[in-house]
Amino acid sequence: MNWKNYIVVIGTLMLFLPVHAGRIITSEVFSESLHAKSACMVILPDDYDSSLISYPVLYLLHGYGGNEQSWIKLKPELTAAADEHHFIIVCPDGGYRSWYLDSPIDSTMRYETFIIRELIPWIDKNYRTKADRAHRAITGLSMGGHGGLYLSTRHTDLFGAAGSMSGGVDIRQYTASWDLKEKILGDTLCCKQNWEEHTVINVIEKLKDGELKLMIDCGVDDFFIEVNRNLHEKLLKMGVQHDYIERPGKHDSAYWFDSVDYQLLFFRKFFESSTP
Repeated sequence: MNWKNYIVVIGTLMLFLPVHAGRIITSEVFSESLHAKSACMVILPDDYDSSLISYPVLYLLHGYGGNEQSWIKLKPELTAAADEHHFIIVCPDGGYRSWYLDSPIDSTMRYETFIIRELIPWIDKNYRTKADRAHRAITGLSMGGHGGLYLSTRHTDLFGAAGSMSGGVDIRQYTASWDLKEKILGDTLCCKQNWEEHTVINVIEKLKDGELKLMIDCGVDDFFIEVNRNLHEKLLKMGVQHDYIERPGKHDSAYWFDSVDYQLLFFRKFFESSTP
């Protein structure tokens, strides 16, 4: 075999070598607040089992109608991303329509309590995490974008950074959509205050500049673009620094497939800036 052919053979073999990527674990977490078990997918960096170090954690929330598997189906490359960025990615099942709230009209729909009081402690107990706000972040798409900003703003003691991709950040504009009236917040005639108290664009008013590193993005052809622009303007008036991006795109998987890459890099830089 001459050298030219040898190089060709080696190159061909390299195509079949395994690529380093994170490992997926799917577990069930019993939730007293939900009165049920809830599934959760955890993506660990490739070196998790061979090292003794602890890792930052990113909570990645799905949209309406999704579950803990939604993100890995949308973006299988998340396994490689966990390895590349060197943090744990947690994808909880946020319910079909929860909006990541504690519903004031349904005592079994308590997803804020589940994530904050049950899931986060469970993750920190069962995995080697850096269990502080400087190494914990949260983001999501659509309903999950609302959830990421809603939960982080209400719990700045737990999260140091947060994001939203195509987030429904003002649910008051969509009272007839996504079962919000029937299942989550109640009719606007009798329960208007529920809507005012559980939407990101109002909850964000309690946020002070520097409390959270924020990244918000939305496609220019997305039906949520106006509420995201309104949130951006409100944060500017409040003097709260944040990254805001509009890119070509709609409310679809093609947009989120690319969007999550920018968000992952944003959180990696945040985690790195928090580590001496």
